[in-house]
Amino acid sequence: MTANRESFRLGPFVVPRVWTGLWQLSSNAWGSASVVKVRRGMARHVEMGYTAFDMADHYGSAEIIFGQFQESLPPSEKVVGATKWCVFKRINPSRSTVVAAVHERLERMRTKRVDLLQFHWQDYSDKGYLTALNHLCDLKEEGLISAIGLCNFDTIRTDEICTVLGQHAIVSNQVQFSIIDTRPLHGMSDVCEKHDLKLLTYGTLCGGFLADKWLGAVEPDLYSGNLTPSQRKYLDMIVKAWGSWELFQALLHVLRSIGDRHAGRSISNIATRWVLDHPFVGAVIIGARLGLSEHSDDNQRVFGFNLTVKDNEEIEAVLVHSNGRRIITTIGDCGAEYR
Repeated sequence: MTANRESFRLGPFVVPRVWTGLWQLSSNAWGSASVVKVRRGMARHVEMGYTAFDMADHYGSAEIIFGQFQESLPPSEKVVGATKWCVFKRINPSRSTVVAAVHERLERMRTKRVDLLQFHWQDYSDKGYLTALNHLCDLKEEGLISAIGLCNFDTIRTDEICTVLGQHAIVSNQVQFSIIDTRPLHGMSDVCEKHDLKLLTYGTLCGGFLADKWLGAVEPDLYSGNLTPSQRKYLDMIVKAWGSWELFQALLHVLRSIGDRHAGRSISNIATRWVLDHPFVGAVIIGARLGLSEHSDDNQRVFGFNLTVKDNEEIEAVLVHSNGRRIITTIGDCGAEYR
């Protein structure tokens, strides 16, 4: 990255504050590239300092490709692989079940230890998530996992888990957070401070809508075949849950103006910086269509500056006209849209 690159401590690791998300490997709906091109894209990211990659058990071949890439690196080159174990249906969270899930991650990633295993549990009415997490903590003690995180847990359950398991048993929670979706400000931030937890945030650029290319653009057709799955998701949030396309354009104009004041930084830079300026945020995860569409050069420019009081006041002057503060009541707390 640049001389001003930022990092933070996550469990035993010191990691950058911008991570590369590999969810776009889960489906050809985002486009497809050869494995060779994907690995070359990974190598470019690492050369630029983006040394943390986020993936999941259900992101297609992401774990396998990452494992192959990691094997190709010299021993001195350390990259952090964060993956997930997502439980979408009722299971018996016995030790053997948990061990099998972790070993599958190890085999696919060709490693002896998972750097960060992020845990998702679909059904809160089934308290088996506490049993599963206790087993994961045992496996961490046994050396199969370096650090344990959560994925899309809400404020109440995150607080419960961290209280039951004890301080620093959980190092992170991965949730959606952006200028549009500010739900983590309504309780989750307090839980992070209470338990010394960091958020790893996705959706920070709303599927790419928080970018200069959409400034002055007409509202796209939600059902157009030209939109990616992420864009369909976030367009629906922007025009239905948050406000309107017209108000969104007003926000883009403000972000463009702020970017001009900060050495011509992009709208995406300003939107990302807004999230990173919150102290409970460890890193933003920016999806990359490796081998197809990457913005690693532009992403470097999120460092080396902070938003001013004036910047934040101008952003807030737009947000106050939106339904952003009420999304937590219409959609629900963090992760509710997946339940």
